[in-house]
Amino acid sequence: MKTIDAFDKQFPTEESCKAFLTEMRWPRGAECPRCGNKNVYALKARPFNWLCKAKDCGGKNGYRFSILTHTIFENTKKPLKLWFKVGYLMLVGKKGISALQVHRVIFGEDSGSDYRTSWYMCMRWRAAMKGDFVPLTGEVEVDETFVGGKEGNKHLFNRSKLGRGTAGKVAVIGAIARKGMVVAKVIENTDTPTLDRFVRSTVADDVSLVATDEHSGYRLLDKDYNHQSVRHGQGEYVRGKIHTSNIDSFWSLLMRGIMGQFHHVSKEYLPLYVNEFSWRHNNRKNPDAFSDLITTCSK
Repeated sequence: MKTIDAFDKQFPTEESCKAFLTEMRWPRGAECPRCGNKNVYALKARPFNWLCKAKDCGGKNGYRFSILTHTIFENTKKPLKLWFKVGYLMLVGKKGISALQVHRVIFGEDSGSDYRTSWYMCMRWRAAMKGDFVPLTGEVEVDETFVGGKEGNKHLFNRSKLGRGTAGKVAVIGAIARKGMVVAKVIENTDTPTLDRFVRSTVADDVSLVATDEHSGYRLLDKDYNHQSVRHGQGEYVRGKIHTSNIDSFWSLLMRGIMGQFHHVSKEYLPLYVNEFSWRHNNRKNPDAFSDLITTCSK
């Protein structure tokens, strides 16, 4: 990842940001975001704007679009240079950066800018951090966790009154290849069909090992995978290659980020935060992380 000084030198103007976005989005030349037509006309009077006259799209009058059309930057008044800086700050923070901190760093306390603007920009970047993944291979660890504070630590009017343990918390399941990437998603419950479906959709058929804890929801994996488990309830956390320490480390990073940076994340927006932490983890050694992130900004 570039230093902030190198980042500022690469994107000194709004035009440099638009040129970079054009190169990342359409490396083989601009195309219509509505119909995919590559035979579009650049508008000389308006740089980074084009016209599509495809019969089923713009027709005779043409469909006008810009480099911002159908991206997370569309219909916003903030300059692209500012958007880029926010995205950069979100990438370099190992545990993320809150919208409030972005507001202080980018806009300043006395700027007159609304905090909700910073929040909106951060959430759009998180939505872009979806990424595509290929089935995990090699040795894979699978585990689930629950996000949410302890009921006893909440104000009385915020308590769920559903009991102790995982009551009122949101379940998140994840799988991590020991020499590769992590895939995580929010789930409604941790029953057998949900856990089994997640593993089969994210783990390749020919993995050498699927390591889990003793949760009964993983029992059906024995038929098709080399599935081994450790019994956390009996104090067993590692048995040779059988452990879940890597996915546990990812959960620890996620929890520390939520508690230390964001303090509270609602169930509605938790999937976007899980996106962010997963994407940042998978690109932690990628020197072109920001460039790759830009390619995901199209809607």
